[in-house]
Amino acid sequence: MRPAVFFDRDGVLNEDDGYTFDPNEVRWVDGARQAVKAVNDAGYFAFVVTNQSGIARGFYEERHVRSLHEWMSRELAIVGAHVDAFEFCPHHPEGLIEQYRVLCNCRKPRPGMIKALLERYPVDIGASFMIGDKQSDLAAAQAAGIAAYLFDGANLHAFIAPLLKYQSPGPHRTDTAG
Repeated sequence: MRPAVFFDRDGVLNEDDGYTFDPNEVRWVDGARQAVKAVNDAGYFAFVVTNQSGIARGFYEERHVRSLHEWMSRELAIVGAHVDAFEFCPHHPEGLIEQYRVLCNCRKPRPGMIKALLERYPVDIGASFMIGDKQSDLAAAQAAGIAAYLFDGANLHAFIAPLLKYQSPGPHRTDTAG
């Protein structure tokens, strides 16, 4: 069991410029890549849970979101960081695309994306938390039984560093001199 940090994406990892799907238009939040690396280095799982109603609204497709997440993964790798899993909700009850015009359990403030990750990974729920920029992020975390913090929009690494407590065990020496 390991703790996890659940990151909202737009407004936490990248600037929220409205319906982000093109890597050429992504602007990382200050300290975002370093924050993910700090989460990795502390032994936490790093997860992204993001509402992507732009799919339901017809602005872009699921493949665009997956491509953006692959690009983000490559960018994070440059600083030695990684996200363990990306979850996104393509639904919106008022969407223009019929197959996505759904009142689902995965769209925040509902906890479906978080719960799906909790089922797939050995997460220490009591030591895990969500970082979001909206009340719906915090409500989803609360509904899933994890702590949540409202990101102030400044430097994500400075914001998250004091929240990280877990350190993965390092290598143990078993040999003895003598």
